[in-house]
Amino acid sequence: MPIATPEKYAEMLDAAKAGSFAFPAINITSSQSLNAAMQGFAEAGSDGIIQVSTGGAEYASGPTIKHMVTGAVALAEYAHVVAKNYPVNIVVHTDHCQKEKLDTYVKPLIAISQERVDRGLEPLFQSHMWDGSAVPMEENLQIADELLALTSKARQILEIEVGVVGGEEDGVKAEINEKLYTTVEDGLRTIEVLGLGEKGRYITALTFGNVHGVYKPGSVKLRPEVLKEIQDAVGAKYGREKPFDLVFHGGSGSTPQEISDAVDYGVVKMNVDTDTQYAFTRPVAGWMFANYDGVLKIDGEVGNKKMYDPRAWGKAAEAGMAARVIEACENLRSAGKTIG
Repeated sequence: MPIATPEKYAEMLDAAKAGSFAFPAINITSSQSLNAAMQGFAEAGSDGIIQVSTGGAEYASGPTIKHMVTGAVALAEYAHVVAKNYPVNIVVHTDHCQKEKLDTYVKPLIAISQERVDRGLEPLFQSHMWDGSAVPMEENLQIADELLALTSKARQILEIEVGVVGGEEDGVKAEINEKLYTTVEDGLRTIEVLGLGEKGRYITALTFGNVHGVYKPGSVKLRPEVLKEIQDAVGAKYGREKPFDLVFHGGSGSTPQEISDAVDYGVVKMNVDTDTQYAFTRPVAGWMFANYDGVLKIDGEVGNKKMYDPRAWGKAAEAGMAARVIEACENLRSAGKTIG
């Protein structure tokens, strides 16, 4: 199938919320990791989301070039070409973008999609994330309101973050403390400013103890019930069940029960990055150790081209990452539920 249209993306989110499942959102940094993500989605029979962070976009543009828009556009264009060969719907999204990078990342990418839409084409990206967790709440929502007008016009969905995700991602750090838990008041204020969809569709990362990085199950103090409290309070005021389409960030180390609870409370998208990074790299490490004599030209020998050919260990890497994507689909209950 081609990359999901805006209408198909909306249908995907609606189906996830109605059916109590969520889509894994897999960070990609190259054509290999993109292929691995799509392979995993296809084998799981699940629609899915691929996303490009500012750091991932810099890397994809060339390690010595470091031009975020170039890298993001290159990966998105590649996705549009190769996704047609897979039997599931794929959405292309940009991950965390902080205030200082809006003018050099998200806004230029929105403009590219707007130009395409003006010519009668589909947007290049289907959604973008504004990460306002590092600025005061009112400024976060003011910027979100401005961006929502842009994304809505370009037939895109905006993702926002209300609260703080701890740990570090792409050089952005946050302490692990009570700020990691979004309040009911935060949820109510978000609806007051951004509305319930009349200004344009948005999805919301409400935080409930989430932390970026590598953690063992039980190390992170997640409280999914925070999501239910906010959904119930806001829903009661506006007469709408589960008014927020929620996003789960910082999921490494989450228990299956915590993931299940979050999905039951309205999570429709869960970011998966750290675990898929390891799943991609681990088979490569195994390959190098198992084929040491063939990969390296040692003791005057010539090595074994079949062992050091990047396609050989690259296939192992992609298969490992694809398997982790399948696991994510199973955990989020999206496996076997492509909407076709």
